[in-house]
Amino acid sequence: MLENHSGIDVMKDRNQDKYEILKALALAGSRGEGLQATAETALQLAAELVGLNAAALFLWDSEMQVTLSVSHADSETNRERLQSLEDDLFGSLRQDKKLTSAYLSFDSDQPYHSFTLPLRQGGDVLGAVIGLQNGERTIVAEDSFLEALSAAIALHVIATGGGAAIPKELLDKERLSAIVDTAVTVNHEINNPLTAILGNVQLLLLKHEDLDDELKAKLKVIEESAGRIRDVTQKLMQVTTPRTVEYTSGTNMLDLSDKKSPDEPESEE
Repeated sequence: MLENHSGIDVMKDRNQDKYEILKALALAGSRGEGLQATAETALQLAAELVGLNAAALFLWDSEMQVTLSVSHADSETNRERLQSLEDDLFGSLRQDKKLTSAYLSFDSDQPYHSFTLPLRQGGDVLGAVIGLQNGERTIVAEDSFLEALSAAIALHVIATGGGAAIPKELLDKERLSAIVDTAVTVNHEINNPLTAILGNVQLLLLKHEDLDDELKAKLKVIEESAGRIRDVTQKLMQVTTPRTVEYTSGTNMLDLSDKKSPDEPESEE
């Protein structure tokens, strides 16, 4: 006997064959059912069947920024431990070492095991499924099912359009539009008071020759700093190709330098 459970038809008997989950995922994708609800149920059922204490699904865009995150855990502690593995280990290895899949075991007071498996569309990786299992039992014993589960979720993502790659040209266009909006706001909200600051500082420097050297030096610093702010607002208005540089580890900032990226066309003399 079947019942509908958040978009997936599942057997009432929880001891059903694990591959019923894969079949249900494929059917849910073909029906175009929502990915989040379907993934939540699939993770929950898979966790119960193979003894996972926590499982999560991540989808990301072409720059590996997470666009969808779904998780299931039997406790908040296990949810946080799995998220910590993603943040501190799996995510870093994907960025730095091009990691795609891994099965790991950790020895502590309570041994635990974890895995990450990719969601693929052809040669592209759309996201990942990760899991956590506490105890002596090794998660590698379920590798075939877990890899099939990841493939089934990837098919669901593709079928419902949830993992459609965003073309770089469209991303650049959206970024440029956001930069222009920001530049207009900055020029409106900052340049007016900035003009007043610059004007008054320059007036003081011109009309008060009797100012002592220390005060003149401080006014010069204010003038130069205000000039730098003015230059930045002008450069924002002149951006035609969005470029970023690393500001701190994991954080980028808009590159306002005059250098050109390799794919930018040379200006005509």
